[in-house]
Amino acid sequence: MRPQTEFEFTLPIGFVDQDGAVHREGVMRLATAMDEIAPLRDLRVRSNQAYLAIILLARVVVRLGALPNISTNVIENLYAADLAYLQTLYRQINEQGKSIITMTCPECNAKFDVDLAELGGS
Repeated sequence: MRPQTEFEFTLPIGFVDQDGAVHREGVMRLATAMDEIAPLRDLRVRSNQAYLAIILLARVVVRLGALPNISTNVIENLYAADLAYLQTLYRQINEQGKSIITMTCPECNAKFDVDLAELGGS
């Protein structure tokens, strides 16, 4: 059985492009060793370690709405809530080996678990 390598997500707020369109639905793939190693050579990371998350996410987010590509510029311009969401998702699927994340309902603040493996992906 082939392992699941891609996980669909919906950002809490969404990326707003220059035309005002909001992009919330996306796909993140599992990171490779090179995804984690390559950014360490980047001068932006060397001068600001916090930039590592930006480069990592730009490498592993393979789709976000109708955007043609996901660059560091896209990740830099996410709202803080969306960046935090993607960082949590990254940790869940790459570091913890689990596809279950805890979500909070934006309307009633109830917490519930979501199994990302059941939401689709390949």
